[in-house]
Amino acid sequence: MSDHSNEQPIIIIKKKVNHGGHHGGAWKVAYADFVTAMMALFIVLWLLSSDEKVKQAVGGYFQDPTGKGNLMGSTMSGVGDGLQLNKDDMDQLKEKLEAALKQTPEFEKLSKNIQITVTGEGLRIELLETEKGMFFLSGNATPSEMGSELISKLASELGKLPNNLSIEGHTDSKPFAGVTGYSNWELSTDRANSARRIMMATGLREKQVAQVRGFADQRPRVPSNPTDDSNRRISVIVQYLQPPPLDPAEEAKAKAEGAAGAHGNEAKPHGEEKKEPAGAGHGEPPPPAKKKDDHGSGGH
Repeated sequence: MSDHSNEQPIIIIKKKVNHGGHHGGAWKVAYADFVTAMMALFIVLWLLSSDEKVKQAVGGYFQDPTGKGNLMGSTMSGVGDGLQLNKDDMDQLKEKLEAALKQTPEFEKLSKNIQITVTGEGLRIELLETEKGMFFLSGNATPSEMGSELISKLASELGKLPNNLSIEGHTDSKPFAGVTGYSNWELSTDRANSARRIMMATGLREKQVAQVRGFADQRPRVPSNPTDDSNRRISVIVQYLQPPPLDPAEEAKAKAEGAAGAHGNEAKPHGEEKKEPAGAGHGEPPPPAKKKDDHGSGGH
């Protein structure tokens, strides 16, 4: 018989080691914040060093991430690509056009004769003439070299837009001295049409020009001085976008709903109206019915 009473018991001691100490996983959150801040810093530095087109593209995404609304710079191929204009965008387009026109070599000489304003009809771009003629040769519809270059520059920018254009010709009130039967009406229309031909050949889309109008001296820019040189001008209007036409099925449905609503609001026939005696509804009893006179009610 072996003696087990003298054997020592085996004691196992397990030590619990806390690697994180009292901080736990907080360092991971701090590290993630640091990495995020560094990434934001690198993006800002990249944008600052990028060209204008990249900045427009990034700005356009944050203004409309879905890409279905009014886009500015949704692509990098030009100033107005993807830009669908409404009233809120016209000021932005004005700045872009002014920046593009400043690249014209002789823009400093022309700056006082180019007026761009936002109106109720759209963005109006006016090329104002001088006494000797700046954009068109004096007394005819032939554009000058400078005028042809500027009109072509406008066409290259406006052709990127989905908006339709109107082109107007205006003159001053001085009688046209030239070919017999040729008046300011013909001159204003011919100049507008000449501008249209240049623009169609240098950037506008087919059917982008919706109207060509000649007003002669009927709409002076300076009404107090009808003979002012600036009354002779070409106006290009970038029209606001119209809402897309309804689908034929949707249009028919809308008409049907409108007709149903109209029938529901029709007045009842006069024969079905309930007539109440005078005083009814005001707490007063109706007047007693008169006893019919056996002798009739004829007058004397």
